[in-house]
Amino acid sequence: MDTRRMKHGKARRKSKKGWLLFLVLMIAGLWWVSTEVLPNREHTDPEWLGKYEKPIFSDGKLLEGSAIGQGESLKLPLPVIQQIIDDTILYEEETQSVIITTPRKLVLLKTDEKTGQINNKPVELRFAPEKQDEVIYLPADLLTELYGAEVHEDSASGAVLLMTPGEQLNHVTVKESSKKDFTVALREEGSIHAPILQDMKSGTKLRILGEQEEWYYVQLYNGYTGFVKKASTVEGDSRQVPELEQALSPGKEKWKSKKVNLTWEAVYQVAPKPASIGELPGVNVVSPTWFSLIDGEGNVKSKADSAYVNWAHNQGMQVWGLFSNSFEPDLTTEALSSFDKRMTTILQMLHYAKLYDLDGINIDYENVYTKDGPNLTQFMRELRPLASEYGLVVSIDVTPKSNSEMWSAFLDRRALAPVVDYLILMAYDEHWAASPVSGSVASLPWVEASVNRILQEDGVDPDQMILGIPLYTRVWSETKVDGKTKVKSKAIGMKKAKEIIETYKLTPEFSADTGQNYVEYKEGDVLNRIWLEDAVSLQSRVDLAKSLGLAGVATWTRSFASAEAWDVLKQIIE
Repeated sequence: MDTRRMKHGKARRKSKKGWLLFLVLMIAGLWWVSTEVLPNREHTDPEWLGKYEKPIFSDGKLLEGSAIGQGESLKLPLPVIQQIIDDTILYEEETQSVIITTPRKLVLLKTDEKTGQINNKPVELRFAPEKQDEVIYLPADLLTELYGAEVHEDSASGAVLLMTPGEQLNHVTVKESSKKDFTVALREEGSIHAPILQDMKSGTKLRILGEQEEWYYVQLYNGYTGFVKKASTVEGDSRQVPELEQALSPGKEKWKSKKVNLTWEAVYQVAPKPASIGELPGVNVVSPTWFSLIDGEGNVKSKADSAYVNWAHNQGMQVWGLFSNSFEPDLTTEALSSFDKRMTTILQMLHYAKLYDLDGINIDYENVYTKDGPNLTQFMRELRPLASEYGLVVSIDVTPKSNSEMWSAFLDRRALAPVVDYLILMAYDEHWAASPVSGSVASLPWVEASVNRILQEDGVDPDQMILGIPLYTRVWSETKVDGKTKVKSKAIGMKKAKEIIETYKLTPEFSADTGQNYVEYKEGDVLNRIWLEDAVSLQSRVDLAKSLGLAGVATWTRSFASAEAWDVLKQIIE
């Protein structure tokens, strides 16, 4: 056997194996270099490209739906506008109307019509709203005019960038280079191995949306979002989208830095003769209950009296006419159900305000179905800008928060606060006329909790809330029948309560639980109990309003007061 040939054969086999291993290692090395060291040069498109003809972005995020038109005729879908700009914009299907409200403007638009209304006056539009596939589209220029929003449209990609007032825009730009055809990659992820979305030239402006170690997460103004190396950029400009200046309403401007001391004037038939009223020291607003809803069409009944207004103005007091829904829930449902009916009420109230030289309108809607709450809020949105044109103060009366459908649940206090000058909290009837148990009309702990709950839960500013205070109390009469206590009550004013104390020679005792004076007396088998509204209880309410920085106080009702009441209440303005 030729051992030399065997040795050479083994050597050749070993040599082949060595070369094969070397080749495998070399390929693996090249693969590692190309995947782990060299940047990925693969290009890809954004997922949204082709999904929408004109995609819409806000704060770097793609929104559902597409814009239509281009340039000056660009229009955006109403659902997008409601989501990003103003969720209170209302579309009324029955009349094909879009209703937009701002603090100073009430805008009515109809689909496919170039004539609209601003504050009940006709206005010509450059482009009409339109309806496509059950979606309403509004002209983009309206968003700039009414809200101060900025809209950027990219002609190449079709992308539309929507920027809201107050939004912060921080930019970087792609750095300069002397190299010919120099570009920087915008990548799908923060890695050089991620696919490239776009090759960006020097000077390209990028909005910073976030950052991740050595990467910025950015958006180009063609809609593309992705990652760029921080080292490939230089610092750019930063700015905030300007917010439209919202001055105080003309009516509220008069009250800047002043406190309100209002008293309601309950008018059941005709207004009282001014000569019979006497002095009201410290009172700077009277609110007579003159106006009420009389039908489902929104018509208003008036009991206003010019002589009363003249008397109040001569006393240095403003007059805020009270308008109520007559506490009729079905009437209220109908009268709030459409823009036209709401406008009937608003325009009639403004007519009366001008006719009688009123300074404000106080809205008092009670006994309302919960389902009608949003329409009441919309009514206030529509009233506010028109009332501002007249220089009127707009206020609405609200109850403490509870689960009561007809008296509390319908009131969206958080939504109402931005569309009125004042919320007046009717902080009374803790124990109401038909209460099954006797108790205070408005104990101090209950009043304080009611105020704080609205301030804290609904984000209402203290200087927008007026504390409603009762000038009445109730005589609770308790009798024992078959071992059970039966209760009935009768409302009385401060003067009558004082007469009862004198007649029965009673000595009020302070109740720490309620923060009020308390008396009781017997008439045969009947136990009468009274939690008094007097100088002590009024003082505690004024002190509470001051300590919380509230806008003032309001009292129900003027005719229930004793002379001492005004001396205490006037401290709110001192």
